[in-house]
Parts: sequence; structure tokens; C-alpha cells
Amino acid sequence: MPRISITAGEVTLSADLNDSETAARIAAALPIEATVNRWGDEIYFEIPVSAAAQADARQDVEVGDVAYWPPGKALCLFFGPTLVSQDLQPRAASPVNVVGKLLGNPSPLRGVRDGDPVMVTAG
Repeated sequence: MPRISITAGEVTLSADLNDSETAARIAAALPIEATVNRWGDEIYFEIPVSAAAQADARQDVEVGDVAYWPPGKALCLFFGPTLVSQDLQPRAASPVNVVGKLLGNPSPLRGVRDGDPVMVTAG
């Protein structure tokens, strides 16, 4: 399982990628620099990776999930309810490919703002 480091604004977290084809494409594209978008308790940002929705793509995700959103070519980090959540569970705008899991407590991501720089690197 490759490990990545994500620095968004003043927050740095690590995540383990899974063994999916989409995760492998993301790992191959590192390092990635982008700009954060906030959507409720989710940050997402466009990455230079193109992948179709996997057979197990889903809208309902878990706190701490790292996912790829095919329509926006975006990496998504979920840390609480989003604008389409029906409860405290994160929910993506449309089906996403879950590609990994944040390590540790993802709640510091609440301090990340729209427009903050984000960097994703190996390790």
C-alpha cells in the first residue's frame, strides 16, 4: 500500500492508498500541486489523472476516506458531512472511487479554506 502525504493550507496528513487501478494512477502522477475547493466537510482538488468510475464506485463514504471523483478529475478528502449528506455521514456529489484512507484524525482539515494551496507527495 503506497503512502502519500497531503499538505493543504497549514494541515499535513498522511494516507494509505489501496491497490486499485485508480490509486496506482494517482501514485504515478505524484507530486501533485493544486488549489483546494471546500464542499461542506470535504476538500477536493483537480489532479492530472483520468479514470472512469470503478464497479464499486459509491456516493456514501466514510470519514477519513480518500476518493477520486471521475466527473471533476478530482481527489476528495472526506472528514464529515457534505452538502448532500442526510446525516453526519459523508456523501459525495456523485459516485467516487475510494482510493485510500487518511491516517489519524482528519478533523484538522476543518481549518483548510477554499483557495488554499495543496500538495500531494509520495511518503
